[in-house]
Amino acid sequence: MVEYSMQHYFTNNDNLPNDLRSFAYYFGGHALQFTSNSSTFSHGHVDPLSHLLINTMPAPQGNLLDLGCGWGAMGISLCKAYGLYTTLADINPRALHCAELNCRQNDVDCTIVQSDCFANITGTFDLIVLNPPIHAGKDVMWRMFDGAAEHLNPGGRFYIVVLEKHGAKSAMRKLTESFGNCEVLHKKKGEYVLSCKR
Repeated sequence: MVEYSMQHYFTNNDNLPNDLRSFAYYFGGHALQFTSNSSTFSHGHVDPLSHLLINTMPAPQGNLLDLGCGWGAMGISLCKAYGLYTTLADINPRALHCAELNCRQNDVDCTIVQSDCFANITGTFDLIVLNPPIHAGKDVMWRMFDGAAEHLNPGGRFYIVVLEKHGAKSAMRKLTESFGNCEVLHKKKGEYVLSCKR
């Protein structure tokens, strides 16, 4: 089996071999069907930290941005369960092709945007969720944090999941700098779910 660098999922390289995989996922009383491809994050399954985030955050309302959405696990699951107006954004076109397919498979209508962080994202949101691309580096993560603070409606919430070994404490410091607040919703076995309010 060919191994690919973890950094490939945070690029716009769509010239790698295809390996489509379909699988089931259950959230909010809904049976969802997802398809992912090689060189996309969490290929062939929903990442445990993404699962943790959407099962920890309070029931959402309003319009949602799934930032760095990959093939759409969090945004599509939340859209299906709560009927949110949802935007899916990622830099990786291969991931977005799968996200478009997954929207059709799960009968949800989402706006899909190819964007490096917030470069192509317009408008503001009530909710932004992020399972950050740790391997892309802190400069990218910090741009995502600052951009989230600028693209939330007043009273809007930013939700992020991060591991202690991947810099949860430094992420909390940066989030507090960007938002003026950072609440720990979950902390267990080195896993953190954080929330910031604009």
